[in-house]
This record gives sequence, structure tokens and C-alpha cells, in this order.
Amino acid sequence: MRVLLVGAGGVGSAVTRIAARRDFLSHMVVADYDPARAEAAVAALGERAGGRFSARRLDASDTEAVRRVLAEERCDVLLNATDPRFVMPLFTAALAAGAHYLDMAMSLSAPHPTAPYEECGVRLGDEQFALAEEWRSSGRLALVGMGVEPGLSDVFARYAADELFDEIEEIGVRDGANLTVEGYDFAPSFSIWTTIEECLNPPVVYEREHGWFTTAPFSEPEVFDFPEGIGPVECVNVEHEEVLLIPRWVDARRVTFKYGLGDDFIAKLKTLHELGLDATAKVTVPGPDGPVAVSPRDVVAACLPDPATLGDRMRGKTCAGTWVKGVKDGAAREVYLYHVVDNEWSMREYGSQAVVWQTAVNPVVALELLATGAWKGDGVLGPEALPPRPFLDLLNAYGTPWGLREETPRP
Repeated sequence: MRVLLVGAGGVGSAVTRIAARRDFLSHMVVADYDPARAEAAVAALGERAGGRFSARRLDASDTEAVRRVLAEERCDVLLNATDPRFVMPLFTAALAAGAHYLDMAMSLSAPHPTAPYEECGVRLGDEQFALAEEWRSSGRLALVGMGVEPGLSDVFARYAADELFDEIEEIGVRDGANLTVEGYDFAPSFSIWTTIEECLNPPVVYEREHGWFTTAPFSEPEVFDFPEGIGPVECVNVEHEEVLLIPRWVDARRVTFKYGLGDDFIAKLKTLHELGLDATAKVTVPGPDGPVAVSPRDVVAACLPDPATLGDRMRGKTCAGTWVKGVKDGAAREVYLYHVVDNEWSMREYGSQAVVWQTAVNPVVALELLATGAWKGDGVLGPEALPPRPFLDLLNAYGTPWGLREETPRP
């Protein structure tokens, strides 16, 4: 399999380090707008690269340039490791080139113009699903939302439906951590651009009787007890792709996503919003050579440390998982399916901090399943559209096992 990886930041670099240890990959072209970053990602592999990795400069917003590189490099798959702004140019380039496509975040949403905290406007992934028939007709697969959340969380949902429950009342993705970063008062462990997008947009909830609808940001707080020593963390509603994906293939009365953010993190995000610093539209500011147009959100990102560089200062664990409530053999049942990564382990084994490594391992597992034929399909599909057992078995084989915890059924 020949892969074009677009994006050589924290997640993209972690992808290369994981993929270099697997033999399904014949070649990976590592592309980034900053050629030095792509070259550094390849160089860091050392002898593990084995001539199977090369670096190129590529502008992810230039659909035609991406299509040309896919053709020139004879790539079977485009793996998108950029932020969501570049989903559609890369998605359409892969379709035009006749390549398969994977991403870890889907096309952007837009709030409802008059009732943003009640009704959906443009939903996450709507632009991609609008082209589903073109992908089906091409015989190519666009596997969307194939990171950890969305991604592994969706695989867990399908596994629960297939093997653990007869009826499902609720599927709730729950994400929490006890990570700290030494030397920083505010240092998000993932892209602040994406974090702002997720956390300040109206969260989406799915209910069978009502379909998809929205609530206010940070609504419905609950304390969830995370495994492996992380412990209780308050989680709140956040906009996330799982709520838009899972109901398409898994029958559940309700689907939610809640993220463990903490009061301090939420307060800082609210302040950014109140100051207009979460905006993506460019504003004009003075520069040494005259006025310069910049996006406030890009300025925030530039002022914060690169999450990929924080690994040596990070301590603790991160947990991604899917809580499922329903009925099995006539009895109430609740389970939490989860995946925990210890930052000390991921840094020692791969040189990547826990959050980006946990995100990166899942698309690599998916690529291997596509290469072997264990996963196959066409059109625009989410992870829950494909059989879960091969994925979960292979994740174990990668040396990063998942867990299942039985919960006490709630009234």
C-alpha cells in the first residue's frame, strides 16, 4: 500500500512512527506546507524508515496540487492529518485522483442562523456525505472520522451493538484525562484550533424521537469515573462527530459526547470567545511593512506551545471510551469500553505524547485492515459501518490493548 500522508504535525509524525513498525506499508509520502517539518518527520525514523518514507512540500488547500501528487506518487490512499479546515480540499482531491481517503475529523459545521442552541445548521460531515454517491460510483472508500474520537469510539459502539447488547438505550462517548504539563498554566495537549471548534460550537445530541438537535456549549455536566487511576472527572457536552456518525449505522435511542475539560479550561475558552479570539475570519493588524491580515484563532495557536513538543513535560494518562446502556438477555446492562495511554509509555516507546499518539494509532490500524482486505467498502463510511472485531484484535497486536468495564446499571 502506498499512502500520501498530508500533515506532519504531532499526529502526522506519530503516524509515521507507528506505521514504520508495520510491514503492510510499501511507501508513505509525508507531505506538509512546511517542507522542513515533513523532512524532520522522516528523518526521525532513522533506520526504521527503510527507504519506505519520503518528504514533500504540499499545500493542503490546493486540491489540484494534491491530486497531482497522488497521481505522481501512485498512492492508493490519502490520509488526512491536518486540521478540519482542509478536509474538503483533500477529500475532493482524493476522489478526483481515484484514491481512497481517511481522515480523523470531518468537514466543518455551521450553527443554525436563528436557533443555534436548539436546531442543527450545517452538521459535521454534511459536505462529505453529500458526495457519498460519487464515492460509491467510483468504487472508492472515504473512511471518515477514523481517529480515536471519532474512530475507536465508533468501533466500540458497533462492537457493543454486535456482541454485548440486544437493545441499546444510550451510547455516550466519554473522554477524560489526568494529564498535567509542567511549566505552563495553559497548554492544550491537542490542536487549539480544533479544540476551539469543538468546544465553542453548539453540541449536538441525537435522540431517536427527535433526530439531531443542539444544546448550549458545556451543557449537562456529569462526573464520570475513568479507569486505570484517572478517577472522577466532570464531563460536559461538546460537539463531536460520533453523534453524527453512530446513529447512521447503530440503533440507539440516544447518542451523546461529553468531554472532561475542567472549570479552568472552560473559563479560558469562554474568555477567548468573549474577546473574539476564537474567530477564523481574518482581521487587519499593523505590521512592520504595512497592514497584515490574520485570523485571531491562528494568532492564539501561534502564541501557545505546539502540542507535539509537550511530551517531555506531560505527566499522566488519557482515556477515550464509549459508555453503553441497554439490555442483554432481558437484563439491564451498562459497560464502558475504553483505551488508555500513559504519556510516559508513549514517550518512551515512540517519542510521541499520549494524546497525539492515541489519535494516530487508529488510522494506521485502519490502513492495515484495508491493505489486508479485512476492511473493505465504497462510498462515505464511518468506522461503525465496518466489522469491529478485526480492528480491536489488531489494536491489541499493536501492543496497546483496550478494556471493558462492567458498570452498575443506573435507574
